[in-house]
Amino acid sequence: MSLSPTFYGHDREEVTRILIQGLNDMGYQSAATALSSESGYSLETPHAAAFRTAILHGDWDTAQTLMSGNLPDEEGGLRRTPNSQHARTQDRQSPENGSTPRRRTRGLSLSPEADRSEMLFLIRQQKYLELLELRDLGSALMVLRQELQPLHQEESRLHALSTLMMCKTSDDLKLKSSWDGTLGDSRKELLSQLSHSISPSAMIPEHRLADLMTQVKDSQMMNCQYHNSSTWPSLYQDHICERSELPIDILNVLDGHQNEVWYLQFSNDGTRLATAGKDKTVVIYETTYFRQLHVLDQHRDSVVYVAWSPDDKKLISCARDKVARLWDTDSGRCIRTITYHEEPVTTAAWAPDGLTFVTGSLDINTPLAVWNTDPLPPEDGFPVHNFKNQCARVQDCAISAPASAANTAIPVRLAAMCCTDNTIYLFDYLRSEEFGRISLEHPITCLNFSSDGNDMLINLSCDEIWAIDVETGDTRHKFQGHKQSHFVIKSCFGGASEGFVVCGGEDGTLTIWHRHTARILEQLPAHASKCVNAVAWNPANRLMFASAGDDNKVRIWGRASVAPPRLPPQLLYADGQIQTQQPGGQTPFSASVAAAGDAAARATLPRWGSSGVPTGAGMGGGLSWETQRDSPDRGLGSSAARSAR
Repeated sequence: MSLSPTFYGHDREEVTRILIQGLNDMGYQSAATALSSESGYSLETPHAAAFRTAILHGDWDTAQTLMSGNLPDEEGGLRRTPNSQHARTQDRQSPENGSTPRRRTRGLSLSPEADRSEMLFLIRQQKYLELLELRDLGSALMVLRQELQPLHQEESRLHALSTLMMCKTSDDLKLKSSWDGTLGDSRKELLSQLSHSISPSAMIPEHRLADLMTQVKDSQMMNCQYHNSSTWPSLYQDHICERSELPIDILNVLDGHQNEVWYLQFSNDGTRLATAGKDKTVVIYETTYFRQLHVLDQHRDSVVYVAWSPDDKKLISCARDKVARLWDTDSGRCIRTITYHEEPVTTAAWAPDGLTFVTGSLDINTPLAVWNTDPLPPEDGFPVHNFKNQCARVQDCAISAPASAANTAIPVRLAAMCCTDNTIYLFDYLRSEEFGRISLEHPITCLNFSSDGNDMLINLSCDEIWAIDVETGDTRHKFQGHKQSHFVIKSCFGGASEGFVVCGGEDGTLTIWHRHTARILEQLPAHASKCVNAVAWNPANRLMFASAGDDNKVRIWGRASVAPPRLPPQLLYADGQIQTQQPGGQTPFSASVAAAGDAAARATLPRWGSSGVPTGAGMGGGLSWETQRDSPDRGLGSSAARSAR
């Protein structure tokens, strides 16, 4: 029986070869061999198979020979075996059938977009690293000078490779190059990189079946209106989430702050929440019962920003008193005071390794400054770098890192938003070099990166939020429907796979959008017609986010059906800790945590004064920036007013 060349509209050869590869990936080699034999299709061309063998066995000369030249491939790609049920008479990508001809070399067919020079560089780089691992420095130097340098790649790449000559041991080499050595997976990873430049008719990209299934699942999740599930969709059926997956119920109301709450941020592990506000304090809560752990009150003016270190052991607070403070989050003590800036400190961000951080200020002379954390000077000191003359009057900043630390091709990005020219400046953080700018017509009030670093979310004073592609600067989506024209409001990504965008409004409401369609999913009354200044989604809990408002409250949002437990009645606050009630003792803490506990219990919490020791009653808190709403210039009309908030 003759089989159709298509399978439900798909090319039969492509489907069969992908299945052969998938069976091999799953460990069913016998089944893969049987399918290849019955169908007559091979997984790879002979030259592709030879190239694979050469890379995995370190035969670099053979690998490069297979790539050399530009003569036509005499084999014409894959061919069916004589006993196959129908013959392939000519290449599917030949000019005769109207398709674009493949780019071929003497044996190995490359994809049309392949960069042959880059491929050779990657092969010779592996050769160079393996020689260094063997401590054959003479041969390694020859490869660097005679094989790598003539390829005319970026000077910085060659310089980075040359510095590896100074490594004294193979372990030092692996650490500094983020390379796992000859006996590791480095050759497999190299082959995987190179396979993307080889024509798929010759060598299918690795794990293609799994990649296609991932794309199907990703597409279903992106198109699912309420997707907020912690588990991946099944391939057996189409994926649909219900509205009940959205965290739209108020679970707790925290009333610790005595004035407007301007900013808030969850710790990276999701176990704590830091809030800051106009009352000059920062409050740290645990996120099970939302009891206060610390109240930090050494600032002399409104606190506008907080930032957790990657390991959550430190917290930066930024304030209108022109001071940034670094806190130990376990003890609640201030371990460093930065008085370097001459204007209010507006923002801060941590490097991915936690060894440095950056502070932003309205100061023209010191708009951005990079600081070391180790060793820690007790006060002041000088920054590692000052971005003077590179930007001015910074209102917000964010740092994004590549998903893999080994991926050195993607820079650690620092984005800084300047309120004087409505421009976002993009820097290579490690090199302190600018590599791009994004200028907009409307005043910008905040920015933040998605967790993968691909998108940047920015709030504009024209009642819009934009998601921008960081690489191209193109606008992916515009989110509309909330109210923001006068005050600084901060939005965020959130939910499973960061599939939502959430933001407050000047009318006291919260709006939740679908990230990939910009469709409004919910608009919720939140802070009693008072401005909702900021929102933060718990990075470890897809069903929890928090909002901060001008009503002096922080609200915790979730699903009532899976609400966190209330504080057991037999427990009470004492000296900032939960303790068991004593036989003769105190009144048990039985008030609802949703109401932030009773005042008497909260009054016993430690409050850290300028002397570094507990000094009296505690407070509660939230988050946001100050536009100084009680002054004439409180609006967004002037850059000074916008930045002050």
